[in-house]
Amino acid sequence: MRALYGGKKAGSDFRNHLRACMRHLNFESCLADPDVWMRPALKPDGSEYYEYVLIYTDDVLVVSTDGERILRAGIGKYFELKEESIGPPTIYLGGHLRKVELTNGVKAWAFSSSQYVQEAVRNVEAYLSLKGGKLPNRAETPMQTSYRPELDITPELGPTDAAYFQSVIGILRWIVELGRIDICLETSMLSSHLALPREGHLAQTFHVFAYLRKYHNTEMVFDPSDPVVNEAAFDRQDWTSSEFGHLTGEEEKPANMPQPRGMGFVLQAKVDADHAADTVTRRSRTGFLVFLNSAPIYWLSKKQASVESSSFGSEFCAMKHCCEYLRGLRYKLRMLGIPCTAPAYIQGDNQSVLYNTTMPDSTLKKKSQSIAYHFVREGAARDEWRTSYVNTHDNDADLLTKPLPAGDKRRGFVRNLLHHIFSPHAPVA
Repeated sequence: MRALYGGKKAGSDFRNHLRACMRHLNFESCLADPDVWMRPALKPDGSEYYEYVLIYTDDVLVVSTDGERILRAGIGKYFELKEESIGPPTIYLGGHLRKVELTNGVKAWAFSSSQYVQEAVRNVEAYLSLKGGKLPNRAETPMQTSYRPELDITPELGPTDAAYFQSVIGILRWIVELGRIDICLETSMLSSHLALPREGHLAQTFHVFAYLRKYHNTEMVFDPSDPVVNEAAFDRQDWTSSEFGHLTGEEEKPANMPQPRGMGFVLQAKVDADHAADTVTRRSRTGFLVFLNSAPIYWLSKKQASVESSSFGSEFCAMKHCCEYLRGLRYKLRMLGIPCTAPAYIQGDNQSVLYNTTMPDSTLKKKSQSIAYHFVREGAARDEWRTSYVNTHDNDADLLTKPLPAGDKRRGFVRNLLHHIFSPHAPVA
Protein backbone atom coordinates (compact mmCIF):
# COMPACT_ATOMS: atom_id res chain seq x y z
CA MET A 1 0.00 0.00 0.00
CA ARG A 2 2.97 2.32 0.57
CA ALA A 3 3.74 2.11 -3.14
CA LEU A 4 0.26 3.49 -3.81
CA TYR A 5 -0.04 6.15 -1.14
CA GLY A 6 3.48 6.66 0.32
CA GLY A 7 5.25 9.65 -1.22
CA LYS A 8 4.83 12.38 -3.80
CA LYS A 9 5.96 10.13 -6.65
CA ALA A 10 4.17 7.02 -5.40
CA GLY A 11 1.43 7.26 -8.01
CA SER A 12 3.91 7.74 -10.84
CA ASP A 13 6.11 4.90 -9.60
CA PHE A 14 3.14 2.55 -9.33
CA ARG A 15 2.01 3.49 -12.83
CA ASN A 16 5.49 2.81 -14.25
CA HIS A 17 5.64 -0.56 -12.49
CA LEU A 18 2.18 -1.45 -13.73
CA ARG A 19 3.13 -0.50 -17.30
CA ALA A 20 6.22 -2.70 -17.18
CA CYS A 21 4.22 -5.66 -15.84
CA MET A 22 1.47 -5.31 -18.42
CA ARG A 23 3.95 -5.07 -21.26
CA HIS A 24 5.59 -8.28 -20.08
CA LEU A 25 2.15 -9.82 -20.58
CA ASN A 26 2.00 -8.26 -24.10
CA PHE A 27 -0.75 -5.81 -23.13
CA GLU A 28 -0.63 -2.27 -24.52
CA SER A 29 -2.40 0.75 -23.05
CA CYS A 30 -5.24 2.05 -25.22
CA LEU A 31 -4.45 5.52 -26.57
CA ALA A 32 -8.06 6.61 -26.05
CA ASP A 33 -8.14 5.44 -22.41
CA PRO A 34 -4.83 4.74 -20.62
CA ASP A 35 -6.55 2.63 -17.94
CA VAL A 36 -7.63 0.07 -20.56
CA TRP A 37 -5.01 -2.48 -21.57
CA MET A 38 -5.52 -4.67 -24.64
CA ARG A 39 -3.85 -7.42 -26.63
CA PRO A 40 -4.88 -9.50 -29.67
CA ALA A 41 -6.17 -13.00 -28.97
CA LEU A 42 -8.04 -15.92 -30.51
CA LYS A 43 -11.30 -17.45 -29.32
CA PRO A 44 -11.59 -21.26 -29.04
CA ASP A 45 -13.32 -21.30 -32.45
CA GLY A 46 -10.34 -19.48 -34.02
CA SER A 47 -12.01 -16.07 -34.45
CA GLU A 48 -9.96 -12.97 -33.68
CA TYR A 49 -10.75 -10.53 -30.87
CA TYR A 50 -9.04 -8.38 -28.24
CA GLU A 51 -8.62 -9.21 -24.58
CA TYR A 52 -9.05 -6.21 -22.29
CA VAL A 53 -7.86 -5.49 -18.77
CA LEU A 54 -9.40 -2.44 -17.08
CA ILE A 55 -7.35 -1.24 -14.11
CA TYR A 56 -8.31 1.51 -11.67
CA THR A 57 -5.73 1.76 -8.86
CA ASP A 58 -6.06 -1.71 -7.27
CA ASP A 59 -9.33 -2.81 -8.95
CA VAL A 60 -9.08 -5.03 -12.03
CA LEU A 61 -11.74 -6.10 -14.55
CA VAL A 62 -10.83 -8.58 -17.30
CA VAL A 63 -12.80 -9.03 -20.53
CA SER A 64 -11.77 -12.31 -22.12
CA THR A 65 -12.96 -15.82 -22.89
CA ASP A 66 -10.54 -16.95 -20.15
CA GLY A 67 -10.37 -14.05 -17.75
CA GLU A 68 -9.42 -16.13 -14.71
CA ARG A 69 -6.28 -17.39 -16.43
CA ILE A 70 -5.17 -13.81 -17.14
CA LEU A 71 -5.69 -12.90 -13.50
CA ARG A 72 -4.04 -15.93 -11.94
CA ALA A 73 -1.25 -16.78 -14.38
CA GLY A 74 -0.65 -13.24 -15.64
CA ILE A 75 -1.37 -10.35 -13.30
CA GLY A 76 -1.15 -12.66 -10.27
CA LYS A 77 2.58 -13.16 -10.97
CA TYR A 78 3.26 -9.50 -10.22
CA PHE A 79 0.56 -8.55 -7.73
CA GLU A 80 -1.04 -10.33 -4.80
CA LEU A 81 -4.71 -10.97 -5.56
CA LYS A 82 -7.51 -11.47 -3.04
CA GLU A 83 -8.76 -15.01 -3.63
CA GLU A 84 -12.36 -14.19 -2.72
CA SER A 85 -12.44 -11.36 -5.26
CA ILE A 86 -11.57 -13.54 -8.27
CA GLY A 87 -14.65 -14.41 -10.29
CA PRO A 88 -17.43 -12.90 -12.41
CA PRO A 89 -18.06 -9.26 -11.40
CA THR A 90 -20.90 -8.68 -8.96
CA ILE A 91 -20.33 -5.09 -7.79
CA TYR A 92 -19.34 -2.07 -9.86
CA LEU A 93 -19.22 1.52 -8.54
CA GLY A 94 -21.81 0.82 -5.86
CA GLY A 95 -24.19 -1.10 -8.13
CA HIS A 96 -24.82 -4.82 -8.52
CA LEU A 97 -24.11 -6.81 -11.68
CA ARG A 98 -25.65 -10.11 -12.70
CA LYS A 99 -26.14 -12.16 -15.84
CA VAL A 100 -29.71 -12.55 -17.09
CA GLU A 101 -31.40 -14.37 -19.95
CA LEU A 102 -33.87 -12.30 -21.93
CA THR A 103 -37.17 -13.54 -23.36
CA ASN A 104 -35.53 -13.94 -26.79
CA GLY A 105 -32.92 -16.30 -25.29
CA VAL A 106 -30.10 -13.75 -25.43
CA LYS A 107 -27.82 -13.57 -22.39
CA ALA A 108 -26.98 -10.11 -21.10
CA TRP A 109 -25.55 -8.23 -18.15
CA ALA A 110 -27.96 -6.39 -15.85
CA PHE A 111 -26.93 -3.54 -13.58
CA SER A 112 -28.91 -2.43 -10.53
CA SER A 113 -28.39 0.60 -8.28
CA SER A 114 -31.18 -0.46 -5.92
CA GLN A 115 -28.97 -1.13 -2.90
CA TYR A 116 -27.15 2.20 -3.25
CA VAL A 117 -30.44 4.05 -3.72
CA GLN A 118 -32.03 2.46 -0.66
CA GLU A 119 -29.03 3.34 1.49
CA ALA A 120 -29.13 6.94 0.22
CA VAL A 121 -32.85 7.16 1.00
CA ARG A 122 -32.26 5.84 4.54
CA ASN A 123 -29.58 8.49 5.12
CA VAL A 124 -31.95 11.26 3.97
CA GLU A 125 -34.75 9.91 6.16
CA ALA A 126 -32.38 9.87 9.15
CA TYR A 127 -31.44 13.49 8.47
CA LEU A 128 -35.08 14.53 8.25
CA SER A 129 -36.05 12.67 11.41
CA LEU A 130 -33.51 14.69 13.38
CA LYS A 131 -35.28 17.81 12.17
CA GLY A 132 -38.74 16.45 12.85
CA GLY A 133 -39.61 15.97 9.19
CA LYS A 134 -40.12 13.11 6.73
CA LEU A 135 -40.19 12.41 3.02
CA PRO A 136 -43.42 13.13 1.10
CA ASN A 137 -45.89 10.25 1.10
CA ARG A 138 -46.85 10.56 -2.58
CA ALA A 139 -44.26 10.93 -5.33
CA GLU A 140 -45.26 9.50 -8.72
CA THR A 141 -42.71 11.71 -10.49
CA PRO A 142 -39.22 12.75 -9.34
CA MET A 143 -40.22 16.40 -9.06
CA GLN A 144 -43.60 18.11 -8.88
CA THR A 145 -44.55 18.61 -12.52
CA SER A 146 -45.59 22.26 -12.12
CA TYR A 147 -42.48 23.24 -10.15
CA ARG A 148 -39.85 25.46 -11.81
CA PRO A 149 -36.62 25.83 -9.78
CA GLU A 150 -35.69 29.11 -11.47
CA LEU A 151 -38.94 30.73 -10.27
CA ASP A 152 -38.51 29.67 -6.64
CA ILE A 153 -38.58 32.68 -4.29
CA THR A 154 -38.56 30.83 -0.96
CA PRO A 155 -35.94 31.94 1.60
CA GLU A 156 -32.30 31.17 0.90
CA LEU A 157 -30.77 28.27 2.79
CA GLY A 158 -28.29 28.92 5.57
CA PRO A 159 -24.69 27.70 5.25
CA THR A 160 -25.37 24.33 6.92
CA ASP A 161 -28.49 23.50 4.91
CA ALA A 162 -26.86 24.79 1.71
CA ALA A 163 -23.93 22.42 2.24
CA TYR A 164 -26.37 19.56 2.81
CA PHE A 165 -28.26 20.46 -0.37
CA GLN A 166 -25.00 20.33 -2.33
CA SER A 167 -24.13 16.94 -0.84
CA VAL A 168 -27.48 15.33 -1.71
CA ILE A 169 -27.30 16.74 -5.24
CA GLY A 170 -23.93 14.99 -5.52
CA ILE A 171 -25.59 11.75 -4.39
CA LEU A 172 -28.36 12.18 -6.97
CA ARG A 173 -25.82 12.83 -9.70
CA TRP A 174 -24.07 9.58 -8.84
CA ILE A 175 -27.40 7.72 -8.88
CA VAL A 176 -27.95 9.07 -12.40
CA GLU A 177 -24.49 7.77 -13.36
CA LEU A 178 -25.53 4.37 -12.00
CA GLY A 179 -28.33 4.15 -14.54
CA ARG A 180 -31.32 6.04 -13.13
CA ILE A 181 -32.11 7.91 -16.34
CA ASP A 182 -35.59 8.69 -15.01
CA ILE A 183 -34.22 11.34 -12.59
CA CYS A 184 -31.54 12.76 -14.92
CA LEU A 185 -33.57 15.83 -15.96
CA GLU A 186 -34.73 16.75 -12.48
CA THR A 187 -31.23 16.35 -11.03
CA SER A 188 -29.82 18.59 -13.76
CA MET A 189 -32.47 21.27 -13.15
CA LEU A 190 -31.80 21.34 -9.40
CA SER A 191 -28.03 21.31 -9.96
CA SER A 192 -28.29 24.74 -11.58
CA HIS A 193 -28.94 26.23 -8.14
CA LEU A 194 -25.99 24.85 -6.19
CA ALA A 195 -24.52 28.33 -5.72
CA LEU A 196 -27.67 29.83 -4.21
CA PRO A 197 -30.07 27.09 -3.05
CA ARG A 198 -33.43 27.93 -1.50
CA GLU A 199 -35.78 26.07 0.79
CA GLY A 200 -37.96 25.09 -2.16
CA HIS A 201 -35.00 23.52 -3.96
CA LEU A 202 -34.17 21.39 -0.93
CA ALA A 203 -37.83 20.37 -0.61
CA GLN A 204 -37.81 19.17 -4.21
CA THR A 205 -34.67 17.08 -3.64
CA PHE A 206 -36.60 15.36 -0.85
CA HIS A 207 -39.39 14.79 -3.38
CA VAL A 208 -36.86 13.07 -5.67
CA PHE A 209 -35.77 10.80 -2.82
CA ALA A 210 -39.42 10.01 -2.04
CA TYR A 211 -39.80 8.91 -5.68
CA LEU A 212 -36.64 6.79 -5.40
CA ARG A 213 -37.92 5.22 -2.19
CA LYS A 214 -41.04 4.04 -4.01
CA TYR A 215 -39.33 3.04 -7.26
CA HIS A 216 -35.91 1.84 -6.16
CA ASN A 217 -36.05 -1.71 -7.48
CA THR A 218 -34.96 -1.50 -11.09
CA GLU A 219 -32.27 -2.76 -13.42
CA MET A 220 -30.65 -1.49 -16.58
CA VAL A 221 -30.13 -4.41 -18.96
CA PHE A 222 -27.34 -4.15 -21.52
CA ASP A 223 -29.05 -6.07 -24.30
CA PRO A 224 -26.52 -7.04 -27.02
CA SER A 225 -29.26 -7.93 -29.52
CA ASP A 226 -29.13 -6.24 -32.92
CA PRO A 227 -31.92 -3.64 -33.10
CA VAL A 228 -34.30 -3.50 -36.04
CA VAL A 229 -33.37 -0.44 -38.10
CA ASN A 230 -35.65 0.75 -40.88
CA GLU A 231 -32.98 1.47 -43.50
CA ALA A 232 -35.56 3.11 -45.76
CA ALA A 233 -36.12 5.82 -43.14
CA PHE A 234 -32.36 6.54 -43.10
CA ASP A 235 -31.96 6.87 -46.85
CA ARG A 236 -28.41 7.67 -47.98
CA GLN A 237 -28.37 10.88 -49.98
CA ASP A 238 -26.09 11.87 -52.87
CA TRP A 239 -23.90 14.73 -51.63
CA THR A 240 -21.63 15.01 -54.69
CA SER A 241 -23.24 18.27 -55.89
CA SER A 242 -23.22 19.90 -52.44
CA GLU A 243 -20.53 21.89 -50.63
CA PHE A 244 -19.45 18.56 -49.06
CA GLY A 245 -19.20 16.65 -52.32
CA HIS A 246 -15.46 16.08 -51.86
CA LEU A 247 -16.13 14.34 -48.52
CA THR A 248 -18.80 11.88 -49.58
CA GLY A 249 -18.45 8.61 -47.71
CA GLU A 250 -14.99 9.48 -46.37
CA GLU A 251 -15.19 9.44 -42.60
CA GLU A 252 -11.94 10.48 -40.95
CA LYS A 253 -10.34 7.60 -39.08
CA PRO A 254 -7.43 7.65 -36.62
CA ALA A 255 -4.18 6.92 -38.43
CA ASN A 256 -2.84 4.98 -35.44
CA MET A 257 -5.92 2.89 -34.65
CA PRO A 258 -5.35 -0.85 -34.10
CA GLN A 259 -6.52 -3.45 -36.56
CA PRO A 260 -10.26 -4.04 -35.97
CA ARG A 261 -11.19 -7.42 -34.54
CA GLY A 262 -14.42 -9.06 -33.47
CA MET A 263 -18.01 -8.20 -34.29
CA GLY A 264 -19.38 -4.81 -35.20
CA PHE A 265 -22.44 -3.14 -33.71
CA VAL A 266 -25.33 -0.79 -34.43
CA LEU A 267 -24.98 2.70 -32.94
CA GLN A 268 -28.23 4.59 -32.35
CA ALA A 269 -29.26 7.85 -30.70
CA LYS A 270 -32.45 9.72 -29.89
CA VAL A 271 -32.26 13.49 -29.48
CA ASP A 272 -34.67 16.19 -28.34
CA ALA A 273 -34.71 19.80 -27.13
CA ASP A 274 -37.13 21.88 -25.08
CA HIS A 275 -37.10 25.38 -26.54
CA ALA A 276 -36.75 28.26 -24.03
CA ALA A 277 -37.23 25.80 -21.16
CA ASP A 278 -35.75 28.12 -18.54
CA THR A 279 -38.48 30.69 -17.87
CA VAL A 280 -35.98 33.27 -16.55
CA THR A 281 -33.07 33.09 -19.02
CA ARG A 282 -35.05 31.41 -21.84
CA ARG A 283 -32.20 29.05 -22.52
CA SER A 284 -33.27 25.73 -24.04
CA ARG A 285 -32.49 22.23 -22.80
CA THR A 286 -30.77 19.43 -24.70
CA GLY A 287 -31.47 15.76 -24.08
CA PHE A 288 -30.23 12.67 -25.88
CA LEU A 289 -29.81 8.92 -25.41
CA VAL A 290 -27.18 6.72 -27.05
CA PHE A 291 -27.49 2.96 -27.62
CA LEU A 292 -24.96 0.31 -28.64
CA ASN A 293 -27.09 -2.37 -30.24
CA SER A 294 -30.06 -2.43 -27.84
CA ALA A 295 -28.13 -1.33 -24.73
CA PRO A 296 -28.33 2.25 -23.41
CA ILE A 297 -24.78 3.46 -22.74
CA TYR A 298 -25.03 7.25 -22.40
CA TRP A 299 -27.67 9.82 -21.44
CA LEU A 300 -27.54 13.59 -21.08
CA SER A 301 -29.82 16.39 -19.97
CA LYS A 302 -28.17 19.80 -20.10
CA LYS A 303 -29.14 23.45 -20.39
CA GLN A 304 -27.85 24.97 -23.63
CA ALA A 305 -25.11 27.58 -23.44
CA SER A 306 -26.91 30.23 -25.50
CA VAL A 307 -30.44 31.55 -26.05
CA GLU A 308 -32.03 30.39 -29.30
CA SER A 309 -34.77 32.46 -30.91
CA SER A 310 -36.64 29.44 -32.33
CA SER A 311 -37.27 25.78 -31.67
CA PHE A 312 -35.41 25.10 -34.93
CA GLY A 313 -32.27 26.63 -33.41
CA SER A 314 -32.53 24.79 -30.10
CA GLU A 315 -33.18 21.46 -31.84
CA PHE A 316 -30.20 22.03 -34.15
CA CYS A 317 -27.93 22.78 -31.18
CA ALA A 318 -29.15 19.57 -29.52
CA MET A 319 -28.45 17.61 -32.70
CA LYS A 320 -24.93 19.08 -32.90
CA HIS A 321 -24.23 18.20 -29.25
CA CYS A 322 -25.36 14.62 -29.86
CA CYS A 323 -23.25 14.32 -33.01
CA GLU A 324 -20.17 15.64 -31.20
CA TYR A 325 -20.55 12.91 -28.59
CA LEU A 326 -21.04 10.25 -31.27
CA ARG A 327 -17.92 11.34 -33.10
CA GLY A 328 -15.89 11.01 -29.89
CA LEU A 329 -17.47 7.63 -29.13
CA ARG A 330 -16.69 6.28 -32.60
CA TYR A 331 -13.06 7.37 -32.15
CA LYS A 332 -12.83 5.60 -28.79
CA LEU A 333 -14.39 2.39 -30.11
CA ARG A 334 -11.98 2.34 -33.03
CA MET A 335 -9.01 2.85 -30.71
CA LEU A 336 -10.27 -0.16 -28.73
CA GLY A 337 -10.04 -2.24 -31.92
CA ILE A 338 -13.81 -2.56 -32.32
CA PRO A 339 -15.10 -2.47 -35.92
CA CYS A 340 -17.01 0.75 -36.59
CA THR A 341 -18.10 0.72 -40.21
CA ALA A 342 -21.82 1.51 -40.26
CA PRO A 343 -23.11 5.04 -39.64
CA ALA A 344 -24.83 6.08 -36.42
CA TYR A 345 -28.62 6.25 -36.72
CA ILE A 346 -30.03 9.39 -35.07
CA GLN A 347 -33.74 10.01 -34.53
CA GLY A 348 -35.29 13.39 -33.74
CA ASP A 349 -38.77 14.88 -33.76
CA ASN A 350 -38.16 18.21 -35.53
CA GLN A 351 -38.89 17.89 -39.24
CA SER A 352 -37.10 21.12 -40.22
CA VAL A 353 -33.85 20.07 -38.58
CA LEU A 354 -34.00 16.62 -40.17
CA TYR A 355 -34.65 18.10 -43.62
CA ASN A 356 -31.71 20.49 -43.30
CA THR A 357 -29.35 17.71 -42.15
CA THR A 358 -30.27 15.11 -44.75
CA MET A 359 -31.06 17.05 -47.94
CA PRO A 360 -27.87 18.09 -49.80
CA ASP A 361 -29.63 20.96 -51.64
CA SER A 362 -31.08 22.63 -48.51
CA THR A 363 -29.91 26.14 -47.65
CA LEU A 364 -29.69 27.70 -44.22
CA LYS A 365 -31.73 30.87 -43.84
CA LYS A 366 -30.52 31.68 -40.31
CA LYS A 367 -26.85 32.51 -39.88
CA SER A 368 -27.03 32.08 -36.11
CA GLN A 369 -27.30 28.31 -36.53
CA SER A 370 -24.62 28.03 -39.22
CA ILE A 371 -22.01 26.23 -37.07
CA ALA A 372 -24.40 23.50 -35.95
CA TYR A 373 -25.83 23.34 -39.48
CA HIS A 374 -22.49 22.72 -41.21
CA PHE A 375 -21.13 20.41 -38.49
CA VAL A 376 -24.10 18.03 -38.67
CA ARG A 377 -24.29 18.14 -42.47
CA GLU A 378 -20.57 17.44 -42.84
CA GLY A 379 -20.93 14.31 -40.71
CA ALA A 380 -23.94 13.22 -42.77
CA ALA A 381 -21.94 13.72 -45.97
CA ARG A 382 -19.13 11.56 -44.55
CA ASP A 383 -21.78 8.97 -43.60
CA GLU A 384 -20.75 9.16 -39.93
CA TRP A 385 -24.44 9.44 -39.07
CA ARG A 386 -27.84 9.48 -40.71
CA THR A 387 -30.93 11.15 -39.30
CA SER A 388 -34.60 10.25 -39.37
CA TYR A 389 -37.89 11.40 -37.89
CA VAL A 390 -39.46 9.86 -34.80
CA ASN A 391 -42.84 10.91 -33.42
CA THR A 392 -42.54 12.90 -30.20
CA HIS A 393 -44.69 10.28 -28.45
CA ASP A 394 -42.05 7.66 -29.33
CA ASN A 395 -38.99 9.78 -28.58
CA ASP A 396 -37.53 8.53 -25.28
CA ALA A 397 -35.25 11.59 -25.17
CA ASP A 398 -38.35 13.61 -24.28
CA LEU A 399 -37.80 12.26 -20.77
CA LEU A 400 -34.56 14.29 -20.60
CA THR A 401 -35.86 17.69 -21.72
CA LYS A 402 -39.08 18.46 -19.86
CA PRO A 403 -40.78 17.24 -16.66
CA LEU A 404 -43.50 14.85 -17.81
CA PRO A 405 -46.60 14.29 -15.68
CA ALA A 406 -47.29 10.85 -14.24
CA GLY A 407 -49.09 8.84 -16.89
CA ASP A 408 -48.74 6.37 -19.73
CA LYS A 409 -46.30 8.48 -21.74
CA ARG A 410 -43.76 8.90 -18.95
CA ARG A 411 -44.16 5.33 -17.74
CA GLY A 412 -43.69 4.04 -21.28
CA PHE A 413 -40.43 5.94 -21.75
CA VAL A 414 -39.07 4.78 -18.38
CA ARG A 415 -40.07 1.16 -19.06
CA ASN A 416 -38.16 1.29 -22.36
CA LEU A 417 -34.97 2.08 -20.45
CA LEU A 418 -35.31 0.46 -17.01
CA HIS A 419 -36.58 -3.02 -16.22
CA HIS A 420 -38.97 -3.93 -13.37
CA ILE A 421 -39.40 -0.33 -12.18
CA PHE A 422 -43.21 -0.30 -12.12
CA SER A 423 -43.67 -4.04 -11.53
CA PRO A 424 -45.01 -5.00 -8.09
CA HIS A 425 -43.48 -8.48 -8.42
CA ALA A 426 -40.00 -7.45 -9.56
CA PRO A 427 -37.00 -9.44 -8.31
CA VAL A 428 -35.28 -7.69 -5.42
CA ALA A 429 -31.84 -6.48 -6.52
